[in-house]
This record gives sequence, C-alpha cells and structure tokens, in this order.
Amino acid sequence: MKKVSIIDVAKRAGVSVSTVSLVLRRKGKISDATIEKVQAAINDIGYIHNVAAANLRANTSNLIGLILRDFSDSFSIKVMASIVQELEKQGFMVFLGQPLNDGGHLERCLLSFKQQGVAGVIYLACDARSSHLPEQIRLCPLPLVVVSQLMLEDECNLVMRDNRQAATLAARYLIERGHRNIAYIGGTEGDLIRQQRLAGFRSAMSQYGLVLRDEATPACSEDTRAAGIATRQLLEQHNTFTALLCHSPDAMIGSIAGIHQVGRTVGKDVFLTQQVALIGFEDMLHVNLTSPSFTYVSSASEESGRQAAGLMIRKLKEPELQTQRITLSGQLIARESA
Repeated sequence: MKKVSIIDVAKRAGVSVSTVSLVLRRKGKISDATIEKVQAAINDIGYIHNVAAANLRANTSNLIGLILRDFSDSFSIKVMASIVQELEKQGFMVFLGQPLNDGGHLERCLLSFKQQGVAGVIYLACDARSSHLPEQIRLCPLPLVVVSQLMLEDECNLVMRDNRQAATLAARYLIERGHRNIAYIGGTEGDLIRQQRLAGFRSAMSQYGLVLRDEATPACSEDTRAAGIATRQLLEQHNTFTALLCHSPDAMIGSIAGIHQVGRTVGKDVFLTQQVALIGFEDMLHVNLTSPSFTYVSSASEESGRQAAGLMIRKLKEPELQTQRITLSGQLIARESA
C-alpha cells in the first residue's frame, strides 16, 4: 500500500505543497476556508503528519518537558492540567517526568528529556522546606520555567503564589467581621509556606492593633488527625478563639473534628460563642462539597499554569528574554464557614 504524502494532500485539497506545510505547522496567514480544505483532505486520505521528522528537519521541537514530583499535591495537579491545556492550544505536546528524588532520578529524567529533544522544561517545585531549586534544575541548559508555592532565592523564570497576601486577605476578612481572637492551624515548624502566611497574618493583626499570640499558631503534621488534636487542645485551653485559618485541606477537615469534640460548631456568626469560623487556602472540589461549604482564599492554580505555559512559549520565541518573576495573588471566596 502506497504511503500517503504531503503531495497527495495538496492535490486532494487543490492547494500548493507549501500551503499544506504552513497549515500543518500553524504558520503564516492562511484563510479559515483553506485550512478547512486541507484538514478535510488529510482526513479523507488518512495522512499522518510526522511531527518528530518535521522538527528534525527544521531543527525545532514542539515537546515541552514537565517535571512533577508530588502527585498527591492538589495545587501541582491543577497547575499541571492547566499547563498541558494551554500548551496544547499552541501546538505543543508535554513530556511528563516524575522523578522519585532530586538526585539520580531527577538527573535521569532530565537526560530523558534531552534524548527526546524537548524544547524547554517546566518544573513544578514541591519542597515547602527549601527556598532553593535542586542543583540539576538550577544548571539545566534548556529554557526553564519554575512554578512554586513559595518565593525562591534562585535566579530563574518563576511563577509563584503570594502566601503573605493570601493570609493578610483572610485575616482582614475575619477582623472586619468582628473576630479578634483568630488562630492558625497546621503546617510543620519548618514549612516556609506556613512561615510566609504567618507573616501576613501577623501584619494584618498589627494593622488593627491586635497581637498574634504564640499559642495561636500551633504547628502539626500534615494529616487530619493531627490537625483535629491541635484544634481540640487549642479550644480547650483557650475557648475565646472564634476563627481559624487552616494551613491545608487536611488541616481544615481535621479542624472540624476538633471543633465538634469541644461541643462547638462551624459557622460565621461571631456573636454566637459556640461557633468557630474557618478559612482555608485551597480551592479543592471535595472541600467545597462539605456542609457548611468552606470559605477560602484561592490558590490561583489554573492561572499559575497559564502563566507558566505563556512564559515558556515567550522564552522559546525570544531566547534573550530577561528572567521574569510572576507573583499571583489569591482571591477570597466567601461561603458558609466564615
């Protein structure tokens, strides 16, 4: 059986070979009608465009390497989905790597990317205890964009969340609704995201003439049971607290258990002393299906993905583009819990 070529497509569509090539590469100013004719011809005769061969001939690549270490992290998963969607709109494909560690596995992942001919690398940082990139990523010779949940000290193209702004926004919202005794539940002591949020929380309290007491920021491991115990102990020892900022979805769900264990309920009415208001920092679907529905500051995960994809495409088009840092602020979504 004869192999179908680009010449056959051109004959079928009644256009030149160069026009078919432009349509396939999404280049040039081609009318919608011509694009439709070429696509119809491709479908009719079953032509398959060999992208790898075309890239080899043109010394280009439409492959982007994407590194995601932690598939249990909801923020990273939503960022990844947004990146893939945005890149595919622009004709790129994603080659996904999930190294098990920052040593040999990461090195092999980057080598695999090089062997596959990726044009650039997007790295989703997941270590909340370090403000530095792994050495292999820092020395990556390919165009690099990093997405992080915290500020990094390394010089790189970076898209990051503003944790301080998010906590300031949440604390102001509670204070303006009459809350004066507010606590922060969760996150381990060395967690930099927690530290940045506490700085914003403390700043908001200070602006209103309030003091954030040491006992108001209990740290705990990242699981619902630990958060439940921390919440119960806090409310047993200091029953004047009327609102909690929750470090993570697990901390928020655990806090509900702790609140119920001391005979109180979740709610926004500051004048009902048995109610405790809750605000989180994640826009997760399973959190918003609870009753009452949770108030939260959005993590800007989808916008992070769009910005990272856009920055990578600009970097590929303009190799001399200066290093950029994009900081994304969260928005408060008010629901029933606060």
